[in-house]
Amino acid sequence: MKICIVLANYYPKISKDLLAGASKVLKNNGIKKFKTIIVPGVFEVPVVISRNINSFDGFLALGCVIKGKTAHFDLISKTTTNAIMNLSTDHKKPIGHGIIACQNKKQAEERSDPKIKNKGGETARAVLSVLGIKLKWKEF
Repeated sequence: MKICIVLANYYPKISKDLLAGASKVLKNNGIKKFKTIIVPGVFEVPVVISRNINSFDGFLALGCVIKGKTAHFDLISKTTTNAIMNLSTDHKKPIGHGIIACQNKKQAEERSDPKIKNKGGETARAVLSVLGIKLKWKEF
């Protein structure tokens, strides 16, 4: 299985933790090699997946959007989610949506904590499941 993680690095600590959770699940389920592509923010995730869609069996889209004082949060979250879903259904490939949309940084840190059940790990499990890999559920 060829897996690609596209990681938005706007919030480096949160991104690092999401990646740690995803990596742990992939490795514990027999995926020892996978490619990680780092992009500046979540808005860039779909275009990178689109460029690489024929080179991998599945993708993990990881990153974080934190609500601010403008509508930017809603626009970025919705646009990115729609683009990821369209790519997945158009190309019939699993693209795990592990971009967390949070109200504040504390909430984002809780959802990305690699020591507990984090969104990166959940996303990896979802993609592997769709690819037909029998999962080990001992990660957390």
